[in-house]
Amino acid sequence: MSAVVAAAPPLPARSRGPDRWAFWGRVMVLPYLLVFLVFVLYPVCYGLWLARHPASYVKLFDDPIFFRTAINTIFFILVAINLKMVVALVLSGFLIQQRWWIKILSLIFILPWAVPSIPTILSVRFMLNPEWGVINSTLFHLFRIDGPNWLNDPTLALAFSMLMHIWKSLPFWTLILVAGRLAIPAEQYEAASVDGATSWQKFRFITWPAMKTLYLTSTILSMIWTLGDFNSVYLLTGGGPADLTHVLATIGIRYLRLDLVDLAMASIVVALPLVLPLVYFMMKRLSK
Repeated sequence: MSAVVAAAPPLPARSRGPDRWAFWGRVMVLPYLLVFLVFVLYPVCYGLWLARHPASYVKLFDDPIFFRTAINTIFFILVAINLKMVVALVLSGFLIQQRWWIKILSLIFILPWAVPSIPTILSVRFMLNPEWGVINSTLFHLFRIDGPNWLNDPTLALAFSMLMHIWKSLPFWTLILVAGRLAIPAEQYEAASVDGATSWQKFRFITWPAMKTLYLTSTILSMIWTLGDFNSVYLLTGGGPADLTHVLATIGIRYLRLDLVDLAMASIVVALPLVLPLVYFMMKRLSK
């Protein structure tokens, strides 16, 4: 019995449309890739190349200003971040109340984060001027006393820089924690009220377990951002007086002014041991 094998019908010609669109898609991406290579990758690689010499780090660690800068940075992170996040946690519980005047207060509260940093921080710097600033002028008119030179004392200047950082970024983290509180089912609080739980017990057994991961993740992310916060310190104090209020985000400007480009790049590289563990822990928590 002979089998008749039918000839397979010819396959239709493949359209060249998708290939053409893919080609032009790659062409359109090339300018963005070029911008990334020139303005992002090249400066980073060039900075690491400038900071490659061990002698740069020896000179950097021998500089007493850099040692003071490292201490300022650690103090800035430990105090400002924890104070900011605790205040944000407290305010998030206040702002979720269903009252009309709290909505208006929330709108005013978010303004420091929404407005640009340069005019606001410079305005505070003018207010702290010892001769014609509004703070010292008010002290003189009300109490007939001469106010101090606020930014001429390293401790006061660094404290005001931390306050500026908290003032600028507090609304953002408060809103994050408000969103976390609103995600907690209201039935849990109603059941706790029926059982006679106090406000502290509700926070301890309902609010905090539900928000602990969000709070810790936000704290770590805030630490990463604060390590790169240039405006809060430099716009207010300029690193002064006598370069005693610099942090790792601003010390590079000092070395650039002294024409020490290798030290400026090295000061950025030495911040990586602080940044990379924070990034690792944050990504590890997010993966869970």
